[in-house]
Amino acid sequence: MSDDQFIREVNEEFRKDQARLLWERWGVWIIGAAAAIIIATAAWVGWNYWTDLRAKRSGDAFSDALALANSGEEESALAAFGELEQNGFGDYPLLARMRAATILAERGDADEAVSEFDAVAADRSAPGAIRDMARLRAALLLVDHGSYADVASRVEPLTAEGNALRHSAREALGLAAWKEGRLEDAGTLFGQIYDDDQAPANIRQRANLMSELIRGAGAGGDAEAATEQSDG
Repeated sequence: MSDDQFIREVNEEFRKDQARLLWERWGVWIIGAAAAIIIATAAWVGWNYWTDLRAKRSGDAFSDALALANSGEEESALAAFGELEQNGFGDYPLLARMRAATILAERGDADEAVSEFDAVAADRSAPGAIRDMARLRAALLLVDHGSYADVASRVEPLTAEGNALRHSAREALGLAAWKEGRLEDAGTLFGQIYDDDQAPANIRQRANLMSELIRGAGAGGDAEAATEQSDG
């Protein structure tokens, strides 16, 4: 046997002994770690499947409820949205709550609709954008069914520069001010909308119309004079 072959055999035996010692010392842990990885992977796959299934079921239920609402079956739609609110998955309970409030508003239950929108706005678990939209929806209803103070308490923070909803919030607040005869405040708000190049075209057009009505009534006039011009 050559020296090189002898050295190789000795090294091989040494490696086998080292591997045996390592296995005797750490084999149980290696098996446990491998089993843990397999179990965790299976659990992750199972969880993804389960969440996807629940999301699909909630999505289907939401679509069915929308179909009921669009076909005029309000009571059935409200019941379906209520069920989804209680047992839905992901964002669907929140969307169901908003849509149910919209149905209440459309059929004339303004107070109940405002209450529902307010509840969404107060839900700290809801995304901020949804909460702000709920505030705006409540304020728009209160333009006709509440006071300037009611509207302001919901949307005044949304009128700040940089807020994505500032145009609609200013419009709601301006209309509420106009209804209460606060023509100077209303003119300022509609002017802010018209001067904002980022405001949607339709909102700018309405703001310009309202500004003209207010100027026609005079800064010291009252809402009744502006209303007569609007009706004319």
